[in-house]
Amino acid sequence: MSDSKTDFKIAPSILSADFARLGQEVDDVLAAGADIVHFDVMDNHYVPNLTIGPMVCEALRKHGVTAPIDAHLMVKPVDRLIGDFIDAGASYITFHPEASEHIDRSLQMIRDGGCRSGLVFNPGTPLTFLDYVMDKVDMILLMSVNPGFGGQSFIPGTLDKLRQARQRIEASGRDIRLEVDGGVNVDNLAAVAQAGADTFVAGSAIFKAARAEDPNRYDSIIAAMREALARA
Repeated sequence: MSDSKTDFKIAPSILSADFARLGQEVDDVLAAGADIVHFDVMDNHYVPNLTIGPMVCEALRKHGVTAPIDAHLMVKPVDRLIGDFIDAGASYITFHPEASEHIDRSLQMIRDGGCRSGLVFNPGTPLTFLDYVMDKVDMILLMSVNPGFGGQSFIPGTLDKLRQARQRIEASGRDIRLEVDGGVNVDNLAAVAQAGADTFVAGSAIFKAARAEDPNRYDSIIAAMREALARA
């Protein structure tokens, strides 16, 4: 786990945001203390859902969002959209090894475009895909649900996988973020952090929970997540 608790990053997934007022939603959640805007990009091919593309990323940049944008590409083939998201202003671009014919080349394409690169691991995908590309990875994202839909429950076996991924990062000596996505909420956040994660994607736990209390304020949810991380 990261030595510094201040290094923990909260990344709200806009998949659970109100798309009719997306710019304001993103502004509000960042003002409440979130760190990274997480994009769940799905193509109804690699995963059974269809969501958003690079035009939304570009629109948020034009709206004035300056925070890092983390584009998680659940698309196959992936290379064309890598270029589109580079042009749209993404900060991180992560993809699934199963979605690329040449993982090393796809990672290098992200780096060459000036973005930080990452690999995403489904619950059943082994970490061995990292064996020969750790030098090109800035982020490792572990899915704690099977990708495709928001609102799913956290798969407990992810905790062991997080520990294994953290060991790989420590052994590499590289500055690589370890992100987790799926069913993350205030109740399990400390355990997820203790297992080695430093970046936490949450959609329903932030947007839907906050809207149930007050549609315009995310402060209490983000504060509760920070408190949980402080106990990790």
